[in-house]
Amino acid sequence: MPRAAISLDPRLETIAALCGSCDLLADIGTDHGRLGAYMLQTGLCKTVQFTDISEPSLMKAKRLLATLGIADQARFLVGDGALALEQSPDTAVIAGMGGETIAGIISRGRTMLADARIVVQPNVAVEVVRRQLCASGYSICDERIVRDGRRLYAVIAAEPGDMKLDEFQLTVGPVLMEQKPDTLFDYADFRLRVARKALAGAEAGGRGGAQLRREIGIWEEVAAWRRHG
Repeated sequence: MPRAAISLDPRLETIAALCGSCDLLADIGTDHGRLGAYMLQTGLCKTVQFTDISEPSLMKAKRLLATLGIADQARFLVGDGALALEQSPDTAVIAGMGGETIAGIISRGRTMLADARIVVQPNVAVEVVRRQLCASGYSICDERIVRDGRRLYAVIAAEPGDMKLDEFQLTVGPVLMEQKPDTLFDYADFRLRVARKALAGAEAGGRGGAQLRREIGIWEEVAAWRRHG
């Protein structure tokens, strides 16, 4: 009797949607392995390379795939990001990490990632990831803001291509600026709260806050889009 597909939380569900279907998926920094397992169970991909820099974390994914009876469709690889891959994937997911970490994985692994579609979900420093995607020869083709519990996450899909973004686009996202989903305004409110708190701390400590003031100005403009329809 076939096993029922595992369920995903809204964050992983959005990442899976932006992956689409492919033959070979790379789940980089996989941890629990639920995303790759879901992609295999639902037939959205044929094979998954699961990588993690931590062998104990990778074992969680290995145990899950064995329990589901689909471990023969997977490779489990310990190493540094995309450098651990055995072959270039059709689609690569790098999610649930800081923006600086994801940017480093993209930069170091550019040759192995080759022509892959990349789906990223940074927990912080999203603009750093957008900047690195452009610098590495990728063009952002889709972006979404997803609510998962009390958290809001930006999920970005990119494919090989030329793209240049200004500071506003790097901060907000070119596709989000065009589509203006309702979740973008909730995200703008969140980013404003974080930036204003950081600015207050910087000013109290006698440190400069020019970058934070520019960020606040950007998100205030985005928030105003909701009021003006």
